Amino acid sequence: MITKNLEKIITGAALAVAASALLPIAKMTLRPLAMSGMEGVVALVNRTKALMQIAREEVEDIIAEAQYERLKKQINKEIAMFDTEDESLSH
Repeated sequence: MITKNLEKIITGAALAVAASALLPIAKMTLRPLAMSGMEGVVALVNRTKALMQIAREEVEDIIAEAQYERLKKQINKEIAMFDTEDESLSH
């Protein structure tokens, strides 16, 4: 029983020493990876924002063209009605 406890203590101490030696190495390795990942996320967000802005402008253009066509039809209809009234008055 004492030998099992002694083995557990030695294993725990070895893991603690190994962890203290490996943590700085892991930190130095993982930090650049994390920074690269964050840069990638920022680039993706910026690209998404740009694409959304382009899509928004396209939709606004389509809406503006539809409004223009509707207004043009309305004006043409009013001109035609005015011309019809003008012709009926002159006869």
